[in-house]
Amino acid sequence: MEQQNKGQFNSNFGFLMAALGSAVGLGNLWGFPYKMGLGGGFAFLLLYLILLVVVGYPLVLSEIAIGRKSQKAAIEAYKEIHPAFTFNGVLQTIVPFFLIAFYCTFGGYVMKYFFKSLGMFAGNQFEPGPLFDETLANASSVIWVLIFLALTVIIVLGGVSGGIEKFCKVAMPALFVMLVIIVIRSCTLPGAGEGLAFLYKPHFEGMSDAAGIFNTLKLAGSQMFFSLSLASGCLIAYGSYLDKKENLENDAAIIAIGDTCAALLAGMAIMPACAAYDIEFTRGPGLLFVAMPTVFNDMKGGAFFALLFWLLVFFACLSSSIGMMEGGISAILDSRIKAGKSANRFGVTMIMTAWALIGNLMTALDGLGARTTMTWFHILGNGTVLDVWDDIAEGLLMPLTGLIMAILIGWIVPHYIDDEVELSSEFKSKGFFNFCIKWLGPIFMVLIVIGSIQDYFLA
Repeated sequence: MEQQNKGQFNSNFGFLMAALGSAVGLGNLWGFPYKMGLGGGFAFLLLYLILLVVVGYPLVLSEIAIGRKSQKAAIEAYKEIHPAFTFNGVLQTIVPFFLIAFYCTFGGYVMKYFFKSLGMFAGNQFEPGPLFDETLANASSVIWVLIFLALTVIIVLGGVSGGIEKFCKVAMPALFVMLVIIVIRSCTLPGAGEGLAFLYKPHFEGMSDAAGIFNTLKLAGSQMFFSLSLASGCLIAYGSYLDKKENLENDAAIIAIGDTCAALLAGMAIMPACAAYDIEFTRGPGLLFVAMPTVFNDMKGGAFFALLFWLLVFFACLSSSIGMMEGGISAILDSRIKAGKSANRFGVTMIMTAWALIGNLMTALDGLGARTTMTWFHILGNGTVLDVWDDIAEGLLMPLTGLIMAILIGWIVPHYIDDEVELSSEFKSKGFFNFCIKWLGPIFMVLIVIGSIQDYFLA
């Protein structure tokens, strides 16, 4: 049956785990702690939580409602709302193509570290810095990238209920359990209190003037879009697979809160550990691939916690990679159905796989700029292929198309999703939603878009 239709989630729990799986990935486990370090800790967290409430929740609710109401992915869904805004669906569908082009590379690196950590049980510790340098510089790392891509494809080929839902219903609860265990160990390390204070003790360094507030706001805003998988076509696609009886308000709140809890737990797993071993909080990819292995090498029981850590990061990477791929696949399936063709999941998945293969080979062979193979693609002033993909997707398209969606739902076709939300429950947050989607959300998103353009394209 999956060959003749796009499929459907068997349960609301399966939908929530898949949606959380798409959201909870490197954006939470690495990006959130790293950007929190750049943004000054508590100040970043405060602005992030404000944005989550007035921008994140309304957009999550809008996307899953649009998907369920139209029963289509982003392109056809926007065409149904207002033909003049079809372009926004096209732009949102492009986003997962850019994201999947580097995500499998990091997923492959995570797999390599997972298997390296197995050797720690036999006393075979490794030097994190040299291993990371070797991973970036050695073309053999591509093998791990290919294995990770193959795992993503296998699960996606299983369909919505048979592949994506089955995996996420096991992986996401397991991820949260493992994350809590890591948090407990990290927070009980000697000297961990400094990391917790950085996260939760009120302090506003870097926000003494308007420029500082603006810089922290745009950093928190871009992180929120990436972390929640907003404006990437994924939530619209997943919403189109959702049963009409499910409570959309509750689902949107659970996705937003669950994703944020994962991000906060990731901060509590990484920042206290870094503080305990006097490691800087702002080390970029090195925070994940150098700082944390350094901690595990010196930590009592480090072999066990290293294995647990890399397993949870692997689950997070794989669930997000699945969501990105499904966002593109769903849009292509729509175009086939509209043309009177069968919804051939295998054929469409192979198209997405071919692109993911090309993009990740480019990213891996570049080695975050450590190799010279791909310097010709360091466009838009970027120093790495990864930055090219990320700047276009996270830096521009996600906040820009999110802003356009808010204008569409808040101003052009107000109350468009009301009837869909009210199918299964009273729209209790209607007043708050309408105020945010029409006024607060667009104001914040304009600032985020301006900041992103300044950072990524005018620097």
